[in-house]
Amino acid sequence: MVQFNLPRNSKILKGQYFKDKNKSSNIKIVHIYRWNPEKKGNPTEDTFEVDLDSCGNKVLDILNKIKNEIDSSLTFRKSCAHGVCGSCAMNVDGVNTLSCMKSHKDIKGDIHIFPLPHLKVVKDLVVDLSTLYRQYESVEPWLKTKESKLKKNEINQSKENRKKLDGLYECIMCACCSTSCPSYWWNGESYLGPAVLLQAYRWISDSRDEEKKERLQMVADKLKLYRCHTIMNCTSSCPKGLNPAKAIGSIKKMLATS
Repeated sequence: MVQFNLPRNSKILKGQYFKDKNKSSNIKIVHIYRWNPEKKGNPTEDTFEVDLDSCGNKVLDILNKIKNEIDSSLTFRKSCAHGVCGSCAMNVDGVNTLSCMKSHKDIKGDIHIFPLPHLKVVKDLVVDLSTLYRQYESVEPWLKTKESKLKKNEINQSKENRKKLDGLYECIMCACCSTSCPSYWWNGESYLGPAVLLQAYRWISDSRDEEKKERLQMVADKLKLYRCHTIMNCTSSCPKGLNPAKAIGSIKKMLATS
């Protein structure tokens, strides 16, 4: 039987345990993935006792409390804290989500917090999104029309055509969908992934754009597009309630009927 062994330094070891100093009766046990590239050791899983009596309702509130009051070395991304920027995307309780939108009250028992899966970890909960952003740039996510037309008149759009963009423009590129996709895990360098393909379809669907044909040809590749096997993890993990799988299916249909 074939056996697969992880590299020795990839195995997660038991880390530190931080007890609550206030001896609160309302304690939540939180397990957090930790890895510091400067120490060159194995990643660990640290455990924190968090007093919920002095903490907000979201997972991000717990992380802020830990960083501010327990362990200032904890590293994670955050910005708006209102589900708009996508900075605080991570894996909470086994699901990719935004920690600023996920309520810890919805989680029974201990909370387990890990970085987004199958990406290079920079430190603790921060992952390297360079490849994702390069792929995003490759679909040229901006309106493309004749320069002379832009200078002369405002480009109007009917209400019907504007409505076609609903469910597409709201994407905040948090990467929750792409990092939940097995096809993206194994083909991340070539397969564009759900987030980028959703953005590509957003511009393909825009009635004001004049390069629909070119945009379709840009993604019409067995690696860029057809590595999608309709597993649907992307749709179930989107914290904004969008449907990347439907967008990908629409692109495939356009290519098949054009």
